[in-house]
Amino acid sequence: MDTAPVQFDVGAFVERALARAHPGWLGLRYNSHGADWCELELPWRADLVGDEGRPVLASGPIISLFDMAAGMAIWVASGEFRPIATLDLRVDYLRPSRDRAPVRARVTCYRRTRTAAFIRGQAHDGDPLDLVAEATGVFMMLDPARSMMPA
Repeated sequence: MDTAPVQFDVGAFVERALARAHPGWLGLRYNSHGADWCELELPWRADLVGDEGRPVLASGPIISLFDMAAGMAIWVASGEFRPIATLDLRVDYLRPSRDRAPVRARVTCYRRTRTAAFIRGQAHDGDPLDLVAEATGVFMMLDPARSMMPA
């Protein structure tokens, strides 16, 4: 059985994963990445509003935005695609986003061990100096060889 790490290809991942399942339904968009970070955008949509009296994005989709950007930052930083599990993701909301505004999240993977990755990120709605939320988190790095079901 081959359990060699799979090289992480941002372009291929964006093409496949961000167009499907939960990230696809949310409409998450890739913006950019660096050696240890990734930036995604969550577009504003009426069905993602938490309070009908105010047209701002609800907290749930913003948490999903941070979670996906964190995973991508971890894969970019490690250079390989490995299964991960969110152990702890703390999101501190600093203010509501602007009415009908998309939200961008930039997440950095600042430390990795053999079994864990640590992230921090910021989200804004147009001005990176005026944050909507900040996030910190810990993700478990799973061993692909151990995640296989026995025959």
